[in-house]
Amino acid sequence: GLIFYDTKVTVMNRVLNATVQRTADHAAPEITLDPLEIVGGEIRSSENSYFCQAARQLGCIPSSQLCVKLASGGDPTYAFNIRFTGEEVHGTSGSFRHFLWQVCKELQSSSLSLLLLCPSSAVNKNKGKYILTPSPITYAEEQLFHFFGQLLGIAIRADVPLPLDLLPSFWKTLVGEPLDPDVDLQEADILTYNYVKKFENISDETELEALCAEIASQHLATESPDCPNKPCCKFTYLSLTGEEVELCPRGRHIPVGWENKDVYAAAIRSLRMRELQTPECMTAVRAGLGSIIPLQLLTTLTPLEMELRTCGLPYINLEFLKAHTMYQVGLMETDQHIEFFWSALEMFTQEELCKFIKFACNQERIPFTCPCKDGGPDTAHVPPYPMKIAPPDGAAGT
Repeated sequence: GLIFYDTKVTVMNRVLNATVQRTADHAAPEITLDPLEIVGGEIRSSENSYFCQAARQLGCIPSSQLCVKLASGGDPTYAFNIRFTGEEVHGTSGSFRHFLWQVCKELQSSSLSLLLLCPSSAVNKNKGKYILTPSPITYAEEQLFHFFGQLLGIAIRADVPLPLDLLPSFWKTLVGEPLDPDVDLQEADILTYNYVKKFENISDETELEALCAEIASQHLATESPDCPNKPCCKFTYLSLTGEEVELCPRGRHIPVGWENKDVYAAAIRSLRMRELQTPECMTAVRAGLGSIIPLQLLTTLTPLEMELRTCGLPYINLEFLKAHTMYQVGLMETDQHIEFFWSALEMFTQEELCKFIKFACNQERIPFTCPCKDGGPDTAHVPPYPMKIAPPDGAAGT
């Protein structure tokens, strides 16, 4: 917390350039994607998604081949090249950036099961934010989480911010910071947080009975064995993926009473915290990330800084974009239609600006830092900067 973010990024960039493993005389790995597999926006099966198509093809390529120098000016070096079946694309940048954008869309959709919408978004808190799906993972899923980690590292080396919306608990676990049992539970699952609080704040047995009756009416409880008409809760709770799990051995047969209500509340809390940390999934993600960038770098970054470095901000700063725009073939910033252009963009909402950026350079988020100094050479820019505005080709006329 005592080092400025820019200083950390400078050190990080230096280390990334010092740990390059694929030199200029090595050809970039190439993968072929079939866009027809995802035509119409509805992916018929997860195997056809760009994410799985790429994971299959890159699975047999040594990760050292993906460790390239940081992207800068011109047509930068990226971890791999992408060929789309049946499409003619010039250069490698556009298709690579489109691939990353498409993969983030797939990860945050129902076609892949690696990420889960956080339960709080059902009640409009942290709407659209995701967490890792906490489930015992198969070998195939472990490979996908490993590839997900590699993609985070690949995006950092390429300086392409990923449009991923993940809860802070993901970034905390990634950089090895402990989760806060109150704050992080509330962020991820406010309904469970409130449920636990109710049990912790009960002051007498009649309140406990009333609470059990209220829960019974929502079908979460069963009748007490010793007193048939008296509703009671058992030591079970729904996991984030919707299965009923026992909070302790034989939990289905243990009723919640006055003497063990605090144990019950603590057990639910620790179930959720374990699910948020998802040790098996996170180990695979960190292993993937560590195959592309040195994990020691994460020790200097706070969770928010790691998120900024990987995903940028879902916000387009027009002043920054203006400062990184070049006018070509006799155009000037003072030309009337150029002024119209900028005033039109100033009227755009952030959502519309993201669409404009996607149209212009095939990614929705743009980096907020660029090594170029004012009037510095073109090559010092971070792609996709600079934005270039040129007159139309050919025919004269207005």
